[in-house]
Amino acid sequence: MTDHKPPLLISACLLGQPVRYDGQSKSQNAACLTQLASHYQLLPVCPECAGGLPVPRPAAEIIHGDGRQVLRGQARVVTASGEDVSQPFRAGAEHTLQLAKQYGCQLALLKANSPSCGNHDIYDGSFSQQLRHGQGVTAALLQQHGLQVFNENEIDQLLALVTDMR
Repeated sequence: MTDHKPPLLISACLLGQPVRYDGQSKSQNAACLTQLASHYQLLPVCPECAGGLPVPRPAAEIIHGDGRQVLRGQARVVTASGEDVSQPFRAGAEHTLQLAKQYGCQLALLKANSPSCGNHDIYDGSFSQQLRHGQGVTAALLQQHGLQVFNENEIDQLLALVTDMR
């Protein structure tokens, strides 16, 4: 009998890839990554890069809403200088959704607080490091399509699910 590991979309920055806006990563510790890889087929993705944004790039935040409103055209993702980057954020979210569908993903592990990947909180659009409740663009789109989205502070819950899925 083969041991099929369920696919897991994971923010590339959490795997140590330097794809964040500041050219850095937010790699998780080696033991954590080994444990995830032993239970899941890891599918790294950076929605912002997939949407065509460069590394490094100006920091961006969602104003007048969250990812759900950005997807509906009712809010915008902007840089501190006011550049509207909503379109690349939407394109990256769509790319990530297509990847999820291609591999039959039901789960995603995304970077907390990101305007793309935040699943509970995002920065408030004032560029003052203040968080507010809301989802990033990719997290919102994935959840709208039935995926469960976790962040790096919820890895224990994600690992607990793998036993339920087998």
